Amino acid sequence: MTFSAPSGPPAVRPVTLITGATGGIGRALAHYLSPRHDLVLSGRASPGLDALCAELGAAALPLDLTRPETFEAAVTALGPVTNLVHNAGVVELGAVAAQAHEVWTRTLLINTAAPAELTRVLLPRVRDAQGMVVFVNSGAGLRANAGWGSYAASKHALRALADALRDEEAPHGVRVSSVYPGRIATEMQRKVHEQEGADYQPEVFIQAETVAATIAFALDAPRDASITDLSVRPGPRA
Repeated sequence: MTFSAPSGPPAVRPVTLITGATGGIGRALAHYLSPRHDLVLSGRASPGLDALCAELGAAALPLDLTRPETFEAAVTALGPVTNLVHNAGVVELGAVAAQAHEVWTRTLLINTAAPAELTRVLLPRVRDAQGMVVFVNSGAGLRANAGWGSYAASKHALRALADALRDEEAPHGVRVSSVYPGRIATEMQRKVHEQEGADYQPEVFIQAETVAATIAFALDAPRDASITDLSVRPGPRA
């Protein structure tokens, strides 16, 4: 017995915008989604961003996350956007007694204020598509440890942003999810270990591809489900 595909118009591919696209999670997510999504990849203007877009047939959206006031003009030429994945971020470890306000200001600007502004300017497009906003948070967004004050504060604020947005946008059919990964084998993690004075062993951490698959799971969930919060921790070791 053979089965034929149902007739009708072909499914419309979602358009997914990923910030921090050239980093570990962003790059892995772009590769994971590219067979099924049209991609807009955002990051600092660089040959690396151009090369990744050329490889995946994606559109480039260079943004300076320290200048949210430029976002509205930067997205003017964009077409439809179904999903927005906030993946970009920075971390600078240090005790509260040791970190100057410049570190706090930059961290909160890039990790919290920039996602809030990019969400604001893209919301009309996401509403039109009844799409989704995903915030790649951190375990630090659930609990703050010594030396992680500025970063954890920015991620706790990011969680508040996501929670408020979820309630506000539910009437428009927009879903909002926060993903809280543990330590991931990325260049950012290498930097963190340097700041901690510890050896970096990427094999003991979550792989970026695993987090990418988790984000894709939330994006691809059927419309009758809303995955609000996902924590991802390293699996047991033999």
